[in-house]
Amino acid sequence: MLQPRGRQMPNRPSDGTRINEEIRIPQVRVIGADGAQLGVLDTRNAVQMAKAAGLDLVEVSPTAKPPVCRIMDYGKFRFEQAKKAKAAKAKQHTVKLKEIKLHPKTAQNDYQYRMKQAKEFLEDGLKVKLIMQFRGREMAHMDYGRRLMDQAKIDLAEAGEIEMDARVEGNSMTSIYTPKKQVVAPKKPAPAKPATEPMAAGEASPT
Repeated sequence: MLQPRGRQMPNRPSDGTRINEEIRIPQVRVIGADGAQLGVLDTRNAVQMAKAAGLDLVEVSPTAKPPVCRIMDYGKFRFEQAKKAKAAKAKQHTVKLKEIKLHPKTAQNDYQYRMKQAKEFLEDGLKVKLIMQFRGREMAHMDYGRRLMDQAKIDLAEAGEIEMDARVEGNSMTSIYTPKKQVVAPKKPAPAKPATEPMAAGEASPT
């Protein structure tokens, strides 16, 4: 449908909101740009009223009987909504998850290296997921892997807290550690210095 010259109708959003001539219902309940209730009006008249004010007629409650529409600057409304969504997303703090893979037969030096990595990740504010992988017949001796996971629990106690304890998932055993919250102890006030230094024994008093 060709749009009248002058103010360009904003593009229809992906959520299916209907505006202006897209509203096919014969009558709608209209809310003015100032929030005032204008009652039930013919949709064509409501669209003309909105355009006369340089605004749009926007369907805000399509399931109501009759549907509720509001007169507003829809382009500006969409811009403000997108701006708020972007600001909310920027405030979200997403904690990254790092994976550390182990094996029941992991050598001691390799184990220590992986624990060092895990501690560094936790100290940097990252979550750590320990994955104990079992192969073939090792599934029948999962207690060996659990012992190593229990040792990791001890080794990482200072840097992290357990979010998910060791759990069997298929042919692996996993646990998740989250960075430990740092508790800052309140500073003790420095002791007040005496106004005058006490005289040493035998020291003559000034005249």
